Amino acid sequence: MWIAVDKNKNISLSRQIYTQIKQLILEGSLSEDDKLPSSRELSKELYVSRNTILEAYNQLIAEGYLQGNHGSGTIVANGISKYKIPGSDIKNILSIREEPAKNKIIDFSSGIPDLTLFPKKELGKLYQSACINLSEKAFRYHSPAGVAKLRYAISDYLFRTRGLCCNPNNLMIVSGSTQGLSLISRLLYAKDKKVLIENPTHPGLKNVIAKVGFPVTGVDADDYGLNTQLLKSSKDIAFIYTTPSHQYPLGSILPIKRRLDLIQYALANNCYIIEDDYDSEFHYVGQPVNSLCELNPQKVIYIGTFSKILSPSIRIGYLILPDEIISPYLELKQYSDVHTESLSQYVLAEFIQNGGLEKHVWKMKKVYAKKRQHLIDELTRYFPGEFEIRGHAAGLHIIVRFYNVVFTKELVNKIYKNNVKIYPLENYNFQNTTNYENQVLLGYGHLELTEISEGIRLLSQSLKSVLPSIG
Repeated sequence: MWIAVDKNKNISLSRQIYTQIKQLILEGSLSEDDKLPSSRELSKELYVSRNTILEAYNQLIAEGYLQGNHGSGTIVANGISKYKIPGSDIKNILSIREEPAKNKIIDFSSGIPDLTLFPKKELGKLYQSACINLSEKAFRYHSPAGVAKLRYAISDYLFRTRGLCCNPNNLMIVSGSTQGLSLISRLLYAKDKKVLIENPTHPGLKNVIAKVGFPVTGVDADDYGLNTQLLKSSKDIAFIYTTPSHQYPLGSILPIKRRLDLIQYALANNCYIIEDDYDSEFHYVGQPVNSLCELNPQKVIYIGTFSKILSPSIRIGYLILPDEIISPYLELKQYSDVHTESLSQYVLAEFIQNGGLEKHVWKMKKVYAKKRQHLIDELTRYFPGEFEIRGHAAGLHIIVRFYNVVFTKELVNKIYKNNVKIYPLENYNFQNTTNYENQVLLGYGHLELTEISEGIRLLSQSLKSVLPSIG
């Protein structure tokens, strides 16, 4: 039968036997009316129990691959083998072993929080309490708008921490900011419209918009955020995507004059502004910046997320919508996924209401401020007088502009071979109207202080090997 079983695998023996016989039939190695060994014979051949063989045979009979004829044994059913469909290579799957550990890469990726400080105990207790104490109604289907308790909790939280006044009826729960942006893009799609988006920007979010079908045009950002002077010639716009509180990735803050210019443009052109407030909590100098949404909540769609505050595994974000698009949005959300997973909504609502979230944010601000300063100190140690930091003291990454380095693909690959992964700012530049070849994005939120030190040391080592004047 050319069947092999591995008793050390976490795949049951009957499933291994079932899969291999099925593959032999589909690929034509066993033809119709071919007789299979009796369960007793095959159990002796494979050194497994007869019940294991019977379990595999019965499953194949139930699915129509085999026929069990009383008194004449088990045969391959008619009309299958002629198709000759290649199956999965179960023998190779069974031979797979864990790969040896690779060298650890120090990855300066952005937007990842320090998960070693994730409040597991606090949230674990809240999940346990929710499972025990919530009524059965809480485990049913919910409104596509989200759990009311969470919507009210977020509304209160935004007012306390940001001074943002929003009606909970305008606040919609989504499965992360990416889903929120995708839903809004679908909702506002029109074939004769296009979208304006900051350049540089996160390529993934740009692709979310583009995949809906919108033509996407970049508007250059500078040290003061999106350059609103460049908007004047743009017409037929569905919406403008912006990150005004902490431009991604440059780190700049949009000043009030440009904010008002942006609002006036939206009013004059009857379009919306999407404000992505992805990490507004983490400002290390002064208070968090007020939102663009508060200037005109009927023209600004606000997107927030808990992925940067807590963990990317908590797939909860939220939208604040203008009144006129709430009804069509709810219909779209309903037929997208019915509603965002609700148990975590109850837990997060309680975590916000009992003050746990604000305590966590306050603690993490101090941790990230220390890491940010340590990263700058290490850059100064290894590259004295050879760089500058762009952007405001906020978020989970910095932009470093080197005076005498061009980060070509070859150089970035060489650095990676030295176990450090960096992110050239050119990777975020899709309009190519500005040159960012000497700038890199370095994320630090998820790295230990020792990892930051080692990463910058290895970066210096890599650069010195090709640019002896560095350091």
